[in-house]
Amino acid sequence: MDITQLSGFIHGKRIIFEESNSNSKEYAAHLDSQDKLAHFKTEFLIPSKADLKDPHPEAKSTDQLNDPEDPCIYLCGNSLGLQPRRTRQLINDELTIWATRGVQGHFNHPLSRPWVSADEEVTRHMANLIGALPSEVAVMGTLTNNIHNLFASFYKPEKSGKGRYRVIIEGKAFPSDHYAIESQIQWHGLDPKDALVTIFPEGPGSILTTEQIFRVIDENASTTSILFLSGVQYYTGQAFDVKAITQHAQSKGIVVGWDFAHGAGNIILDLHEWGVDFAAWCSYKYLCSGPGGIAGIFVHKKHASPSRHRLAGWWGHDRVSRFNMENGLYSRSLLHTDERRHCADTFYFASPVFNAIPGAAGYQLSNPSILDLTALLSSLTLFSAATMPALRTKSILMTGYLEHLLNSQFRTFSPKPFTILTPFDPNARGAQLSLLFGEGLMMLVFDELLEKGVIVDERKPDVIRVAPCPLYNSFSDVWQFVQELRRAVESAQVLRAKGMSEREVDIRENGPTSP
Repeated sequence: MDITQLSGFIHGKRIIFEESNSNSKEYAAHLDSQDKLAHFKTEFLIPSKADLKDPHPEAKSTDQLNDPEDPCIYLCGNSLGLQPRRTRQLINDELTIWATRGVQGHFNHPLSRPWVSADEEVTRHMANLIGALPSEVAVMGTLTNNIHNLFASFYKPEKSGKGRYRVIIEGKAFPSDHYAIESQIQWHGLDPKDALVTIFPEGPGSILTTEQIFRVIDENASTTSILFLSGVQYYTGQAFDVKAITQHAQSKGIVVGWDFAHGAGNIILDLHEWGVDFAAWCSYKYLCSGPGGIAGIFVHKKHASPSRHRLAGWWGHDRVSRFNMENGLYSRSLLHTDERRHCADTFYFASPVFNAIPGAAGYQLSNPSILDLTALLSSLTLFSAATMPALRTKSILMTGYLEHLLNSQFRTFSPKPFTILTPFDPNARGAQLSLLFGEGLMMLVFDELLEKGVIVDERKPDVIRVAPCPLYNSFSDVWQFVQELRRAVESAQVLRAKGMSEREVDIRENGPTSP
């Protein structure tokens, strides 16, 4: 695999693994030997197969867990990233400081990470990751909460029904995004049946083309207030052309926002240069901050004015005067005698009350959880060390290798047990490939994989999502997964041929799903 071929792949050409041994275990090991990021795998705690089956792993000491000789195959970073090895120690440090300093930890922190400004270092790492100025980024809240906060500031529909009031989203947006936007529309007294425009794929596939998105924008240009799409589609793994779509919509006078839940830490982002108006993302998937970890927002500097309306909270208030607790409402009893003489009412109101920090930080509401920030800091320092260009280059090669093995290893199956929903163009996808299985097969395959210590995730009724992550997955992981998948498919086909009852299948298909 030479650099010319890899460069071509990055620019839209598929890599063809022409070596005669490209399906072998030895070839995967060869790719690993060439991987300059391979050492990052040791920075993560990979569940062992024994851990997965242990009913009470929490009862064991840490040195009894994560056996490196018995790791599971974890290809589920699109749902929840693995725990960085350093996270536990960093969080324990903060717990110790809380125990020994109490409230003083906000300003007097022995490790020079005072809680009052702990978000600032995390924000610098995050801004570099998504291609933004630090002033354009805030680490805060959770994803859906942040979408609501951003829409409260940017969605100003003309309620007459004659101006801009519509919101355009993809038809199969992540449900929480859909719920949030519908409720925002209803909050303004509008009907989602009229004000919400949804884009569904045309024809039998699951892909939205840029041309189709442009056409929907053009058809609704005069009545659309906001276009809000996913940078990477959670179900199919399709990555949209953020720059082109943003510029096209803005040329029609439309405000453009993005959900990068599956984009941050996965694909190259350059939000400032692309002129994106606003964006939100979570950090527990590719960014490995832990379940429900703290999220992030982007607000372009052109919208940085503190006078811009937003839902306000004290952590978004001017940092210098934040702790003065000046809210402008004073009781007469607190005034000097001369002032009381001229104040007829019990209270008087002084303004301005809220003085927003310019930029994204002015959207913060409450002080962030130090434990959440610390977990994210642990991960982002690894991203900064590895760099996104290097991670993306490895990811492109690794997902291309996964695609190659899936096609070659299942060539003899008739019919083929699955189709790949995700685009073949590497510029139109991230790490994830979504496999659409034949009816009634997916949950049988999923359960067989889980039994063998292979962690992927499923989307009912028929999709398994597979996402090799360049920070902690190897090419050997990918090769081993495909071998286990082949065995799981063969086993599932036998089970199905034996005539599993519809009731048994239904029980499996109504199990839990991952976010």
